[in-house]
Amino acid sequence: MTGFIILDKPEGITSFIGGAIVRRVTGEKKTGHTGTLDPMATGVLPVAVGGNAPRFIELLPSHDKGYRASFKLGTTTDTLDITGTILTTSDVIPDEDEVKKAIAHFQGEIEQLPPMYSAIKKDGKRLYELARQGIEVEREKRIVTIYNCDFVSFENEEYTIDVKCSKGTYIRSLISDIGEMLGCGAVMTALRRTLSNGFSIEDAHTEEELKKAEDVSQFIIPVDKALEAYPAIKVSEAQAKRFRNGGELDAQRLHTKLIPSLYRVYSPDDTFLGLGEFRENETNLFVKRVLVND
Repeated sequence: MTGFIILDKPEGITSFIGGAIVRRVTGEKKTGHTGTLDPMATGVLPVAVGGNAPRFIELLPSHDKGYRASFKLGTTTDTLDITGTILTTSDVIPDEDEVKKAIAHFQGEIEQLPPMYSAIKKDGKRLYELARQGIEVEREKRIVTIYNCDFVSFENEEYTIDVKCSKGTYIRSLISDIGEMLGCGAVMTALRRTLSNGFSIEDAHTEEELKKAEDVSQFIIPVDKALEAYPAIKVSEAQAKRFRNGGELDAQRLHTKLIPSLYRVYSPDDTFLGLGEFRENETNLFVKRVLVND
């Protein structure tokens, strides 16, 4: 059983525990998750299972993320979400049209200050570890891309937005910036990841679904399918053997015009062997990663 299972992570657990859930359900010893979700967040958590599938995580082609988030105006906290200690409150709340304009303002490349309650390291320590000690340190703003930030609804004094963004974007910080623009503050009340590494919420399964399945392997997404954004090439049996053993392949003998890229490499019987890399100014296809099944 080697590939990816997309867990619909429940609220209140860490991503590490999410990986442990998949490990218990599958009986596999080796798992790894792609990107951390806060305990309060739910949704898409891709978990690599079995063989050396976790070693392909860093090679997944898409790092864009999608989220559905809710927030309330008139409050700020130290964590930028509803779980934190309240810092400020305001009774002056802008109307819905003003909020919609502020939401629409955050499009394209923006500067964002990472929150203190984050896993970013400063001098070897996680920021959240320092924050829990009451220590706030200077952080550098980073450039992130907001592909879209769309108003969804306003119910029970909470706004809901859909966001598609680049890797490294903090939705809590985005909401805090919206609140700052409106002059009243804002705090995130819910977060659901809908897209990660090319996997959508439609691909995700709850812990209950995984436990009830007669054969959990039906939920496995093969490693090569997760990498299908890369072009594929088929090699001869001799070349397949060499590739499996870590040997580079002469590009001229592959009968395919290669451009600098990663390639999915298949044997004559269409067995996925791993990823090869063709580099600029090189004549060989180098082994990037060989797939090892259980």
